[in-house]
Amino acid sequence: MADTTELEKLNELLGKFRFAMVTTRAEDGSLHAHPLTVQESDFDGDLWFVIGRSASAVTHIGLDPAVGVSFSSNDAWLSLAGSAELVEDPAKLREQWNPALEAWFPNGPEDPEVVLLKVNALSGEYWDSPGGRITTVLAFLKHKVTGERLEGDNEKFDL
Repeated sequence: MADTTELEKLNELLGKFRFAMVTTRAEDGSLHAHPLTVQESDFDGDLWFVIGRSASAVTHIGLDPAVGVSFSSNDAWLSLAGSAELVEDPAKLREQWNPALEAWFPNGPEDPEVVLLKVNALSGEYWDSPGGRITTVLAFLKHKVTGERLEGDNEKFDL
């Protein structure tokens, strides 16, 4: 189980990401990655996404709920493994709703095509280059000149 420090670090990292790639397994065993918008920034072990019922990810999760969720920014990367499920909760859907979702779901949260996808994260790994893009570039240049290893955080964890 992740301790408070790990959860704080995960919340810090998740604040850097707007989009995630949720990877599912299709009926033929092939892996498929689906871009989804992160809906909640306060991470407690669960991730929430808004998705259309007819999305291929929904079909895949019905066959195999095991998923991978990956995130990337200029200076941080996060990979989570967990179990996904559809959640029928109109109040939670309204809570997670934001106007940007109307680009995909113009009929709003009351649209019967819209459903919540909850991912219960079980484990993961992150890589973080503290200091942002400029620090990362300078560290890379330092490595090229001196041969010293790039500095940054890398941790595996269980939730």
